[in-house]
Amino acid sequence: MSSGSLLPTFDVARVGAASARMSFLGRTSQPASRPVVLYSRAGCHLCEEAKALLEKYRSTHALAITVVDIDADPALCARYDACVPVVEIEGKVRFRGVVNETLLVRLLKAGCSGAR
Repeated sequence: MSSGSLLPTFDVARVGAASARMSFLGRTSQPASRPVVLYSRAGCHLCEEAKALLEKYRSTHALAITVVDIDADPALCARYDACVPVVEIEGKVRFRGVVNETLLVRLLKAGCSGAR
């Protein structure tokens, strides 16, 4: 720590780039990404709307969105055939058929862990 500063300084060569990104409280400057899986199929207008809605909140809620075409996997097609789009957030299915924007925002703000 320098004599004139209350905040610690980092020697990047000594502590590494990853450690240098940490604040003095020990937190990284970027939030961890939240995995979101959109089960979809080609030609599905509700799927396109769901994707656009997820993209809208991608940066503000650090969403890591993966789009999965259910028609490429017979097991997924059997499971989700009549209810796409299906949105899974952090490993839990949260929406089937239609994604409600108000509920999506509430889930994202709540962190999903205790919601629903």
